[in-house]
Order: sequence, then structure tokens, then C-alpha cells
Amino acid sequence: MHELSLCDDLIRQVQSLADQHHAQNIGQVTVSLGALSGVEPVLLFQAFEILKVGTAASNARLMVNNVPVRIKCDDCGIEADADPNKLICPACKRLDTQLLSGSEFILSQVELFVAS
Repeated sequence: MHELSLCDDLIRQVQSLADQHHAQNIGQVTVSLGALSGVEPVLLFQAFEILKVGTAASNARLMVNNVPVRIKCDDCGIEADADPNKLICPACKRLDTQLLSGSEFILSQVELFVAS
């Protein structure tokens, strides 16, 4: 379960942000997750719940924004959404495509609570 390792890095990153901004609590952590990232959302949520204990994120909620698989055809130049297991051009049916999105695992947003 590599989600545990990924989530450990994620928690460290949000804890570092909380420390930098003198935040006592983190309300929400949002990640962008592509279908080709190799990350299972259910396992990521489970790992987050385990690893957030004892950190500034202990009351935080994890949100996942799903990023669609998007390709660009090298032959006809069209950009289109694609199925994760079918990265062919929908217009000309060629296999010569570039992946534009869908493989990411990115920390998008962190909601910090700073005491005033």
C-alpha cells in the first residue's frame, strides 16, 4: 500500500505549511488526483485518517478533486478526454498521443486556522 507512504509525505508537507504560517489547526486538505496516478482514493482516505492523528491536521478533512485523463494527438493535433486504458485519438484513432493530464497527485489547497 504505497498510499501510506504518499500520505505520510502529504501530512509532512501540510504540517510544514502549518508551521510556516503559525497555524494551530488544518481544516481541509485538497489534492488533485488523476486516474493514472496509481493512487487508490479509498486507501488514501484510510491512510490520511491514520496518519493525521497527533498533527495539526488531526481534525482535517481530505478532499480529492479527480483530474480527467486528457490527451493530445501527435497526428491531427486534437485535444480530448480519454479513457485511462484507451489513450487513442478519438478523431483519427491513432495511438501517437501525449498525455496532458490524468497522472497527477498534487497538493492543491490547504485550509489553515491561525489564532488571532
